[in-house]
Amino acid sequence: MKQGISRRDTLKGLALGAGGLLAARAGSATAANAAGHAVTAAKLAAITHSLPAPVPHAIRSFLTSQEGERRLAVQEPLQAAPANDELATLWVDSTRRFQTLLGFGGAFTESAAVTWQKLSSAKREEVLRAYFADGEGHGYAMCRVHMNSCDFSLGNYAHVETPGDTELKSFSIARDRQSLVPFIKAAQRVAQHPIRILASPWSPPAWMKSNGEMNHGGTLLPQYRQAWARCYVRFIQAYAAEGIPIWGVSVQNEPMAVQSWDSCTYTAEAERDFVRDHLGPELEAAGLGAVNIIIWDHNRDLMVERANVVYADPAAARYVWGAGFHWYVEDNFDHVQQVHDAWPDKHLLFTEGCQEEGPHLGSWDLGERYARSMINDLNRWTEGWMDWNLVLDLQGGPNHVGNYCSAPIILDTAGDKLLPQSSYYYMGHFARFIRPGARRILCAASLQELETTAFVNTDGTIAVVAMNRTHKPQSFVMRIDGGRWMAELPARSIATYLA
Repeated sequence: MKQGISRRDTLKGLALGAGGLLAARAGSATAANAAGHAVTAAKLAAITHSLPAPVPHAIRSFLTSQEGERRLAVQEPLQAAPANDELATLWVDSTRRFQTLLGFGGAFTESAAVTWQKLSSAKREEVLRAYFADGEGHGYAMCRVHMNSCDFSLGNYAHVETPGDTELKSFSIARDRQSLVPFIKAAQRVAQHPIRILASPWSPPAWMKSNGEMNHGGTLLPQYRQAWARCYVRFIQAYAAEGIPIWGVSVQNEPMAVQSWDSCTYTAEAERDFVRDHLGPELEAAGLGAVNIIIWDHNRDLMVERANVVYADPAAARYVWGAGFHWYVEDNFDHVQQVHDAWPDKHLLFTEGCQEEGPHLGSWDLGERYARSMINDLNRWTEGWMDWNLVLDLQGGPNHVGNYCSAPIILDTAGDKLLPQSSYYYMGHFARFIRPGARRILCAASLQELETTAFVNTDGTIAVVAMNRTHKPQSFVMRIDGGRWMAELPARSIATYLA
């Protein structure tokens, strides 16, 4: 790179004397120029380019590994690496920047909230700090909550229970005030920054649906579309009155799934029309046009087709912030990239993922599944990544239809204990070090076994996350903006490196 001050010097503050040497050379050039020996800009650039590279500063690192029980453990700083082109590399260029991060987080569900409430006050605070405190915790900045009930509720309920009440006179969030609202407000108290909240419905009230129940799918009846759109408005206003601003709403959780629990199906055309003709206009009319509307909110497999239908209609697309997606079928990471490539003005958000079929206590696969998805989604323009339930009990519930799952922190309520799972620590390697407002930067590894992403934070700190899912250690050279450091990832481990 031939210019007056190298990119590396600009980013690292002319580390360890290189700036002084450059100044001395520039001073000599000025003297020579005064003596009639003009030094052209090209020659000065050549002088700068010929200077020896500054000695790289230390890189801090944090490690979680299956062997040795290391969990977000501080490691010795990385040492400078010799020039050796035969070594595997992990390469980062912080001048190449992409999407801005909104944040990481999980979901406030009724099941999580009532389970959290069963702990002692000290342990409840420990949960809050583990997730929402900066530094000692993950510093979560983006979370999800359900409108009406979901499978991780204690049973079916709706905010408008009275059949035919299209004027929403019976609208109430009294059920939420029992556990959900206190859980969210406690998290807000601990968090050192605002928490963006995404509200998602699993089902309209039973009386608004074709099958007359909240479970087993069904569709929204045409005569109730306007009333249902107004329910979003009332929900947002009710939560605002509690001191909980709603950042966004999704149209429907998993609109292609007929489940034994709370569910409702929408074709792509039905979702498009509902946004265009009802939800978007109702939010705008209520002065809530700044609330972001998320479409799809389902698996990656069909997200391209869904986006194509909705975004092809300008009248609908103008209301839509972007698409949300889940992970419950094949990975289909390329579909995330395709949606960005086709509609780069729209946004992408991972809105739900968890390990199904029980709590999976002690499984190391959990963390690796989380990190693999996070790395691949972030590298394809995803702006936020939300886990499912923040906490669950030892059974992986409660769940009113027995759809038990895992959570990063399982609670032993009888023993008043927190049981963090590998997914908790793996998520921490992202959430603790890549903060809201960070920009993704160019990052590539020469080894396929090294799965990696990198961001530069608003304070200039570069955070590189690398994972090794193989059963053998992986050695490599970390190359960041011209600096070189030696690194090694143990078998089945993840690390975050801070420059």
